Amino acid sequence: MKMTNLLKKSIPIIALVFLSFTAFSQNITVEGQVTDAETGEPLPGVSIVEKGTQNGTSSDMDGNYQFSVPDDATLVFSFVGYQTQEVPVDGRTTLNVQLQQQVQEMEEVVVIGYGQVRKEDATGSVSKLTSDDFEEGAITSPEQLLSGKATGVQITSGGGAPGSGTTIRIRGGSSMSASNAPLIVIDGIPIDNQGIDGMRNPLNTLNPGDIESFTVLKDASATAIYGSRASNGVIIIETKEGSVDRPMQVSYQGKVSLDTRTNEIDVLGSDGYKTLFQDYFADNQNALDLLGDNNTDWQEQIFDPGVSHDHNLSLSGAAGGVPYRASIGYNNSNGILKTSNMERTTASITANPSFFDDRLEVDANLKGLYIENRFANDGAIGAAVAYDPTQPLKMQNPGTMDDGTEINNGYHTWLDNSGDPIPIATDNPLAMLNLEQDRSFVKRSLGNVQFDYDVHGLPGLTATLNMGYDYSESEGYVFVPVQASWEYDEQNGGGVDRDYGQTKRNELLDFYLNYQTELEELDSRISLMGGYSWQHFWRKGFTYQTNVVKTSTDQDTDYNSDNVLVSF
Repeated sequence: MKMTNLLKKSIPIIALVFLSFTAFSQNITVEGQVTDAETGEPLPGVSIVEKGTQNGTSSDMDGNYQFSVPDDATLVFSFVGYQTQEVPVDGRTTLNVQLQQQVQEMEEVVVIGYGQVRKEDATGSVSKLTSDDFEEGAITSPEQLLSGKATGVQITSGGGAPGSGTTIRIRGGSSMSASNAPLIVIDGIPIDNQGIDGMRNPLNTLNPGDIESFTVLKDASATAIYGSRASNGVIIIETKEGSVDRPMQVSYQGKVSLDTRTNEIDVLGSDGYKTLFQDYFADNQNALDLLGDNNTDWQEQIFDPGVSHDHNLSLSGAAGGVPYRASIGYNNSNGILKTSNMERTTASITANPSFFDDRLEVDANLKGLYIENRFANDGAIGAAVAYDPTQPLKMQNPGTMDDGTEINNGYHTWLDNSGDPIPIATDNPLAMLNLEQDRSFVKRSLGNVQFDYDVHGLPGLTATLNMGYDYSESEGYVFVPVQASWEYDEQNGGGVDRDYGQTKRNELLDFYLNYQTELEELDSRISLMGGYSWQHFWRKGFTYQTNVVKTSTDQDTDYNSDNVLVSF
């Protein structure tokens, strides 16, 4: 009885709540026009979206729009070059909106090479991305911060190995024989595009956490600044600095990531392989006797989840009125292909003092890197697709060399009647990874100091002196033992023993004058620049390769080059 009374009392309340909910969720059709707040002109193509949803539309050629939304929704109006505006519907069916131009964006200063200009004064196609635009995630190389963020810039990974090199193209390629890579400038230093021996990617010198902004110069006007080197575009990278306006800050960022393969090549398993083999060689018992009794997924054997971790510690602030920033980073990345690894340690320090009532500004940057790479034999991927799935990882009765060493360290190997590896047979993919040692060790340092002096008594005239360097030393080796099937030569001594090394010196001296003045009567400004630039490139290296027992020399190369680039 009590339950019946309670139910009777609850029904009106439930009905009221239901009616209220229905009222709150009622949809209405909203229409209106979007115009420029200053000129009153209609704005076509304005995005109008119900906040927090994907329900939206855009204005037509006359700035008009119409779509259905809840009567308590908030509409978000956004358009390139205008400030985004949020407008509550509040049950209204007509909403006319005026958008304000985003003047502060036009006032933004961008770096274009020897100096800075206001964004609205840039004569070429320029894109700028700051740290606020960067994606979060497991970023190991600086260009990953830029990928997909700048129109006309295509970044293609060279593979899935840790820190693998990338192909960067700005508005496509322009040459079939020469390089199509853009010029990269790091804190005022144009770097050598020829790369560094033993490094997958020369940009790995930079810790992505130290980067403040990218400026991309996309068209031919960039050649007026950097000459023919800029014919494929320019990417200017600026790193973070300290500030006198902020107290000392200590920041730590750590990330752990897991890379896995999402798919594999669809190949025959053991049963399917046997069926095909037996059908094809039905009359050849010798061939049928080669089949094994195993079910080995060779692709599964060569791949592992790649666990990587990255750590960055920075300290910034001002000491004695001098802004500074120091950072140290460590990254250890494992590839999904076994034995593929990159271990990187970076350090950087910047100081930005000013003197003579801020007439003289000094920017000093110093960066260092030490990296160790282990390169996996990529040929194992193709071998894993082709290898017989009926065979085991290792043989019960492996072939041996004269000294008793097991061929391929006991990994299954196709042998001829004399017990030697068959040269044209597929090599064991797991042996290709575990027996080959391909390692490199790279040290690199970049630094520069730039002086900007506002000349006393000559308003608008600034003298700039920039001195910088980019030094690197690398060495590495490739060692394949004599028992490896793909380098087997028992008679003459097989295996591979290769050593290589490289030293590079890149030095820079820039001196230029900038003059800028406002002509208020004509609502114009004048900007003049003149200067001198000297850059020196020196390279020295060697490669020496022999077999393991040193009975033959397969390669012996030394090189030394010296170039100077002078510009006015």
